[in-house]
Amino acid sequence: MTMVSASPRLRPWAGLFGELLRDRVATLAAAFLALLLVAAIFAPLIAPHDPAAQQLRARLDPPVWIEGGSWSHVLGTDNLGRDVLSRIIHGARSSLVIALSVLAVAGSFGVVMGLLAGFIGGRTDALIMRVVDTQLSFPDLLLALTVLTVVGASPTTVVIILSIGGWMIFARMTRGIVASARQEGYVEAAELVGASRLRIIFRHVLPNLSAPLLTLAIIEFARIVLAEAALSFLGMGVQPPATSWGLDVAIGKDQVFGAWWLVTFPGLAIALTILSANMLANWVQATIDPTEREKRFALSTAFRRRAGKARP
Repeated sequence: MTMVSASPRLRPWAGLFGELLRDRVATLAAAFLALLLVAAIFAPLIAPHDPAAQQLRARLDPPVWIEGGSWSHVLGTDNLGRDVLSRIIHGARSSLVIALSVLAVAGSFGVVMGLLAGFIGGRTDALIMRVVDTQLSFPDLLLALTVLTVVGASPTTVVIILSIGGWMIFARMTRGIVASARQEGYVEAAELVGASRLRIIFRHVLPNLSAPLLTLAIIEFARIVLAEAALSFLGMGVQPPATSWGLDVAIGKDQVFGAWWLVTFPGLAIALTILSANMLANWVQATIDPTEREKRFALSTAFRRRAGKARP
């Protein structure tokens, strides 16, 4: 009985997974992000070496496919003899922990503020939007550098600073959608039957935000990964002996011509993560959003008609 009742709930997810597999680009992007997540979770088990262990005799060893390289250090070593592959794997953990933490804090706070501004309106809307506009006028990276210089750099501080600089995006998008949904018939019907504001907001309005918010969250994930890498590169993010991709790029920048792998592989990890997140966000928007699905279906139908007319 349990399996029969649970199967209808799984059908939408099964259909969504099937659509993902039909899109090769989105499948590759999702697979890379999933692989990254697994590497971050099981980093101590997957990494072949301790990322902080120094072997001065093996310093600046090249990757295995270059003369002088060895299978002991597949991607080579840095200027202190630390294994590059192990540092990239552990750097994925630092980047993902910070990015997901910022998404959880900034996303939750921003969505709540947007819901209140869009549904209640009036002075509440004006106050929240003025705060959003004021904060958006400041360069977020400059603000983060200023605050981190004063209070000191640490992963917790980076999460707090990036959350303060990122909640406005969620608030503005949520507010715009809720303000439009406020005039819909199902909201008016819920008000007529006596439903409370909180019930209407979280039971009826919030579920309709899933598609745009999921797309925004994936895009913001890419932005936060890049922001964390930039702060770590500038010495205001993750601090040694911990590791992150931005910190590794900063360490290897002085050896870029003699030991190119020190910058190339961490930079490639950052680039692939951001690219995969953007590609997956495009697919999510085109698949989950009803408007985008209609556009894609219309384009597909028009293409098939033209192809049918072109056949002899």
